[in-house]
Amino acid sequence: MEAAVPPKSKNDKPKRNKSASREPKTAQERMRARRARLRAQGLRPVQFWVPDLRDPKVRADIRRAAERLSKHPENAEIDDWIEQMYDWNEIS
Repeated sequence: MEAAVPPKSKNDKPKRNKSASREPKTAQERMRARRARLRAQGLRPVQFWVPDLRDPKVRADIRRAAERLSKHPENAEIDDWIEQMYDWNEIS
């Protein structure tokens, strides 16, 4: 008895032997192709710079800023406002 073969859909593509006919692409060529595919989808690259929390100087600066903010004369009112405005049900 033969094993059942699922029917082919119109999206099935024949498998190609990728290594048979062409040389391997360089990392630069692969990245260029990936960026072209993403741009074709309407996307564009964006670069973000964020504080490096591994740097002790950055962490100390954040601690100093948090300490100053906690001593703000209106800190309690600000905390109350945040509590009222934030939807705590969004947290999973």
